[in-house]
Amino acid sequence: MINRRRIALLPLLMVVVVGLSGCDTLSGLFTSEDKDKLPGTRISVLALERELRPNVDAVDTQIILPRPEDTTSWPGAGGLSHHAMHHLVISDTPKRVWTVSAGEGSGLRNRAFAEPIVADGHIYTMDADGLVSSYNAATGKRAWRVPTAPRTERQNAFLGGALCIEGNRLFVTSGAAQVLALDATTGKEIWRVSVETPVRAAPTVNAGRVFVVTVENELTALSADTGRKLWTYTGAPTPTILLGGSAPAVDGGVVVATLSSGELVALRSDNGVSLWNENLVASRRTEAAANLPDIAARAVIDKGRVYAVGQSGVLAAIDLRTGRRVWDVPVAGIYEPWIAGDFLFAITLDGEAVCIDARSGRILWVTQLPRFDNETKRTGRIVWAGPALVSDRLILVGSNSEALSLSPYSGAVLGKIDLRSSAAMAPVFANGSMFVLDDDGDLSAYR
Repeated sequence: MINRRRIALLPLLMVVVVGLSGCDTLSGLFTSEDKDKLPGTRISVLALERELRPNVDAVDTQIILPRPEDTTSWPGAGGLSHHAMHHLVISDTPKRVWTVSAGEGSGLRNRAFAEPIVADGHIYTMDADGLVSSYNAATGKRAWRVPTAPRTERQNAFLGGALCIEGNRLFVTSGAAQVLALDATTGKEIWRVSVETPVRAAPTVNAGRVFVVTVENELTALSADTGRKLWTYTGAPTPTILLGGSAPAVDGGVVVATLSSGELVALRSDNGVSLWNENLVASRRTEAAANLPDIAARAVIDKGRVYAVGQSGVLAAIDLRTGRRVWDVPVAGIYEPWIAGDFLFAITLDGEAVCIDARSGRILWVTQLPRFDNETKRTGRIVWAGPALVSDRLILVGSNSEALSLSPYSGAVLGKIDLRSSAAMAPVFANGSMFVLDDDGDLSAYR
């Protein structure tokens, strides 16, 4: 398949947003034959951005992480339903042990949104055309593959969907505005229901309920057994959103959803009663895309707090019970932050890796990651997906076909490995293995 590195650079917009970065390609629309220039010193608007720096009073903070522990499963986007995976395990020098084609990758026609999930020794994927496949996680041998798009939609752009699993039932969301349950052993369809609008975010399953968020900010709870609608919460619609979405986080009887309106909402998972909502919209960023209110990253619930980062420039810790904002920092991101013990790790839109003291919100270290394929010409913008903490290393994958490892204690770059292609989805981990689904639609196992 064609390497789609440039397609992976940022989640595609559902509408065309003409920003500052587009001036080169649209230069004919913004030039003049007038040779006179306005007086004064010209300063790049990017220079007006606030530089992220560690807190001066945090230099003596010692970063102590929980011991690494392996997990036998990765049942949904972000791992467990609360998305707090803490400290996982992988070998010191992981090597690629197998690669298989998981179907159609991301391209101009379609885009894959489904992270792989792992359960009972199998790994499940969903490609850009809605094909769901099951593989032996140890060998990569395919067990089955089934189409999930309605027959009338299979020749059209499918535009995503994703997966989660509970017991022997695999739950699938669809860009065709449907939710399905499949038998995880055979791929046989158990039930299929329609929702009001397309679902591009992954579902989350917890305690016999499947939670899905549509592109119009409708959060719906379905019975895992029958697909029957249990309750619905409708958030504010947004005319301009990022193409994609984030799986709700569920823990302690509370479901927390991040919406494209910039809202973070918490509801009782049993009946949908609203508990609180918070807004993560910042107004200080200057890039056109950054001014979108969308929260593309999944929220994380851990020890009674919710951690969430918005596209527009706020990363906040919020009390799960009351909705009170505990602290916030000026960080913009599109990938889920990673919590491990008392420390939070995130990747910013500006290509920085950040460590934050989750107790106080103090920034402990900041590492600037490689930003361009060609640093001299500043071309080929690199986008990094992750991070994940495994065996005392932060792992992230990039649109430059590399996986980086950083020290969680200092942010120093420890090493890198070459991937087969660019990757826009963070890796997943189970049984001492790392699984990467790249933009070409190839699934690789490293251990």
